[in-house]
Amino acid sequence: MLSVPGVAESGTVAFAQFVREQTPALLRSAYLLTGDRLEAEELVQDTLARLYPKWARVQRATVPLAYVRRCLANGFVNSKRGGARRELLVDLPPERPFGTDIATAVADGDQVWRLLATLAPRQRAALVLRYFHGATDAEIAEALGCRTGTVRSLLSRGLATLRDEIGTGDDDE
Repeated sequence: MLSVPGVAESGTVAFAQFVREQTPALLRSAYLLTGDRLEAEELVQDTLARLYPKWARVQRATVPLAYVRRCLANGFVNSKRGGARRELLVDLPPERPFGTDIATAVADGDQVWRLLATLAPRQRAALVLRYFHGATDAEIAEALGCRTGTVRSLLSRGLATLRDEIGTGDDDE
């Protein structure tokens, strides 16, 4: 077992259990943010590595998974700040449900990723948190470090961009 100052043995066990149980969900979220399986794995790994020494604080959160997702989204947004925008190659999603038409799922996933890739990182993070995780405006605002009005603006502009990209003016979400 790892020995990190400030992390009790029971915290290490709780962290290991959390990682085992939540990594698939965190990878799906990271994939939606990054569009690349390897980048998603790296984002999740970096996030968990940053949180391990502070695991007691994470455990005290009302919903530890939400706390980790917020850190994941912030890590993604921070990685995109100040750097040149680059093209991301799309890989297959990390997990596919059993019994579905794989070709359709891949095509749909590819279209979703291409659409998400047209958005600014904060808009993408806001949309993923809202529509993939069902987060409220307040939760998204807390995760992105902004006001709820900014969240509504990010969501509205992101959805407008997506509608423009698919060529529909519908207000249906």
